[in-house]
Amino acid sequence: MPPVLLGGSKKSLSAMEQSSRRSKAVASYCFGGLLSLFLVVQIITGGFRLIENPLKVARARKSTARIISGELDHLRCIEGSLRQLGDTGILVDRDCNVESLWSQPNSRFYQCVDRTNYQKRSSSGETNGYLMTFANGGLNQMRTAICDMVAVARVMNATLVIPDLDHTSYWDDPSNFEDIFDVNQFIKQLQHDIRIVKTLPNDFNSSDIFQLAPKSWSQVSYYQEEILPLLLKHKVLRFSLTDSRLANQISDEFQRLRCRANYKALRFEPSLRSLGNRIVKRLQKGGSYIALHLRYEKDMLAFSGCTAGLSYAEASELRRIRYNTSRWKEKEINAETRRASGGCPLTPLEIGLLLRALGYPQNTTVYIAAGEIYGGRQRMQSFTALYPNVVTKETLTSPEELKPFRRFQNRLAALDYMVAVESDVFIPTFDGNMARAVQGHRRFLGHRKTLIPDRTRLVRIFDEFERRAIGWDSVKLQVQKTHRNRQGEPHFRKSGSSNAKLEESFYANPLPGCICENTTTIC
Repeated sequence: MPPVLLGGSKKSLSAMEQSSRRSKAVASYCFGGLLSLFLVVQIITGGFRLIENPLKVARARKSTARIISGELDHLRCIEGSLRQLGDTGILVDRDCNVESLWSQPNSRFYQCVDRTNYQKRSSSGETNGYLMTFANGGLNQMRTAICDMVAVARVMNATLVIPDLDHTSYWDDPSNFEDIFDVNQFIKQLQHDIRIVKTLPNDFNSSDIFQLAPKSWSQVSYYQEEILPLLLKHKVLRFSLTDSRLANQISDEFQRLRCRANYKALRFEPSLRSLGNRIVKRLQKGGSYIALHLRYEKDMLAFSGCTAGLSYAEASELRRIRYNTSRWKEKEINAETRRASGGCPLTPLEIGLLLRALGYPQNTTVYIAAGEIYGGRQRMQSFTALYPNVVTKETLTSPEELKPFRRFQNRLAALDYMVAVESDVFIPTFDGNMARAVQGHRRFLGHRKTLIPDRTRLVRIFDEFERRAIGWDSVKLQVQKTHRNRQGEPHFRKSGSSNAKLEESFYANPLPGCICENTTTIC
């Protein structure tokens, strides 16, 4: 039996069940159901959900009716707002201050990354050897790794060779460093910190290169005491892995160097930067916008083992991908337990409910900063029913503008990165390298508003609402209270965890290290 599509009343659900038996194309029923129930979908938060097991259909019918009932109450509130506001098309709750949704956190902090004179590199040009590096992973994992390697080169007084980028990751992107970043800017900005060359001098050949993978989350002392002697002996080292090879907590001198590398030196190459700026300007012409990092791509769902709202066939496909990807060590995953503990990315429906509960108007422009959403347009229907003004880099550019970058996932990710950094509000639906990198960059630029969803709490709230244990007013109250202090306000990075992976990332929050209070006279 095909998956059942929920939405509307019990009567419409029954019609869909009968229709699903006659058709081989479940997607066509999704589209037909959306058209027939369009007016209802505009006011319900239940949207369209694929049921993993036909035995759950009866329960799903009941939950759908509950959602409709709750949303009818919400609609009355919206209608009251419309009468007060006039025919503006802004569907907001009466008690919501729309302006406050776009206000930025107050910040008494400023950037402090300048080097002192004694920290400048010696002009003699002496070096202990050459450091070659392989930046593994996707764009933002490679980006932070490069910043770490800049600091490591400084620690060992090594000459850094322009890093090699990963061509074999899931994204299968053949781009080199100069295809994504401005090489000359990188060298110029760091010339007083380290010596950088584009290629290894011809004096050396492959047999001279000593290759190793440094230990993860290592302190500066590790490179001084264990790696530097190898550099002095072999003269050329190549790091085969560079992700997370330097600790979060190191001295301010090297923290600021990492920030100079990240926010000053690693500028995207001109053609990427030009298109990214054009996209931002087109968005800004329409007013304020949200950049939503919607981590609902196939690779993320397969890796995390999260299957809420998916069909049995989809869950099986993701499971096969996980088992066939050797570098992913965790294979057996309990999806329900993981979701309950906040370990799953929010679904399109859940993020729509979050925005609705916070009071964002229905006509809000939402830029989707992500790859292809698993399930495509059909899976996004529950979100677009609530927030129809959804845009992407593909819809904001012409085919000719995007053509030079279309085959290169890391270059496309760079466009999303630029749009996300410049957005009025940034919302990541899951932790990850891009979420951390953009969050940190926005903090560095003045603590721009960044809403970090409390996934554990949200799952509980939305599940209670679905069971009719609470009403919509309670949902709004709990969601707003939960996220009152999760909007990018300045706070000092937490440290001291025995597990480095559990520490707050330096790249997500460079305070302290690269950001100072304005009451400080000397940074």
